[in-house]
Amino acid sequence: MRSFQTERWAVDKKEQSLTTHPHVIQASLWIKKNEVIAIPTETVYGLAGNARSDEAISRIFEAKGRPSDNPLIVHISDRSQLEGLVSSIPAAAEKLMDTFWPGPLTIVLPKGEDVSEKVTAGLSTVAVRMPDHEIALAVIEASGVPLAAPSANLSGKPSPTTADHVYEDLKSRIPGIVDGGATGVGVESTVVECTNDLVTILRPGGITLEELEKVAGVGHVVVDPGLENEKHAPKSPGMKYTHYAPDAQFVLVDGSPEFLQGLVDKERAAGRKIGILTTEERMDSYKADCVIPAGKRANPETVAQHLYEALRAFNEAGVDQIFGEVFPKTGVGVAIMNRLEKSAGGNIIKE
Repeated sequence: MRSFQTERWAVDKKEQSLTTHPHVIQASLWIKKNEVIAIPTETVYGLAGNARSDEAISRIFEAKGRPSDNPLIVHISDRSQLEGLVSSIPAAAEKLMDTFWPGPLTIVLPKGEDVSEKVTAGLSTVAVRMPDHEIALAVIEASGVPLAAPSANLSGKPSPTTADHVYEDLKSRIPGIVDGGATGVGVESTVVECTNDLVTILRPGGITLEELEKVAGVGHVVVDPGLENEKHAPKSPGMKYTHYAPDAQFVLVDGSPEFLQGLVDKERAAGRKIGILTTEERMDSYKADCVIPAGKRANPETVAQHLYEALRAFNEAGVDQIFGEVFPKTGVGVAIMNRLEKSAGGNIIKE
């Protein structure tokens, strides 16, 4: 493993002429040397490298400790960059791009010749999105190439929503981090595959099923069986292995606050230090060694925004076990529960 003196380059996304900002230029110069750097997006921080370079992609996998058979998402700043990146664009995909790009929607398309085989992990398709973040777009434009950019964390850990999170995981592993402040959406992009007029959700995220149906039509959006049934292998980048896990054992609890508190009391009586992942409305209902709210239950978007931050906070608290509440699987709640179930390794206790 190579070692760097990791720098942090602060950039305010409200500044004018971001493509000529000294720190954006500095980041792009590293990319042009086939190195990888961390950049903010509207979802989470990404670990960015030249999507056309086998060398750069290998360095992404190395820095993250990510298995190389796990494909990556390519980020573009302009739809003209799709030329060579993909071989064709179905009509349904064009409609989604018109509506949701730039934004937290990744579309899986037939790959073209102008993309590293390491990006696609040998698949005949490539996942592409246009981020809705001024700094990310500026870095892509200044670099002059599409950027492969998985989340900028160690593989399996909670995704980073601040530059501090990136530094915690990747310090000395990468040359620099473009610090654009906290991200907005908080969970990764929705990933879809389009065939003819059918849209298949491969990974839930910032764009909900209901929003997709408004564009593609009710009945024209389906969910990949791999999301609900472990017998079917998931097709989406970032879904093949355990993800988002805090250091302590994490278990979801589908039950009342009183039932959850009973589980906590039993473990604490045995001398274990226990954490609870909850929301602002319920945090005063619990007694534990560490009670952390992730947003408001009445506003699931805030839960998505603060979810990874909350999971990382338990690491700092040094708890032995975490019990987490569950959320309704509607709207962005589908993405929240997907991440929580991955974090818990599927461990759920029901009342």
